Amino acid sequence: MASGPALPNRKGFLIDLDLAVTEQREEASGAHGKTGTRAFMAIGALLGEKHSFMHDLESFFWRSEIIPQFDKWNYADAEELAKLKMGTVSDEDIFAKTTTESFTNYFKALIPWVGRLRRVVFPSGGRWKKEVSGLYASMQEVLREARRDLDAVAN
Repeated sequence: MASGPALPNRKGFLIDLDLAVTEQREEASGAHGKTGTRAFMAIGALLGEKHSFMHDLESFFWRSEIIPQFDKWNYADAEELAKLKMGTVSDEDIFAKTTTESFTNYFKALIPWVGRLRRVVFPSGGRWKKEVSGLYASMQEVLREARRDLDAVAN
């Protein structure tokens, strides 16, 4: 896997792409237990589902700066945390209120795009029940559109 440019060392910003694989797998890796930073873990992983690439893609959705409301997620038990996350993404209005209250002014322009990303990662406001092979491409497209839009606004 080719490495990209180094990311700035930002408090609360973690990246674990060095653990990613570039090949298609027929089944889960077989890793035992739950590993990772709890606040960034996919809902299904918290509920003990067999690991899937979908969990990895969902975990990107949960990345954020340290915000007291979400920092406590690292200390909740797995089932409670899964419920907290579902409550956050299940309803469009609740999600919009959460992002509006949590995003700093610098990131407010991203709110509509994070909302679109939410609709891709959590179709119908719920967690996914089966793997969707096109999820990665769909997420990339939302991010590309956001970049084009934000570049146009900046110019």
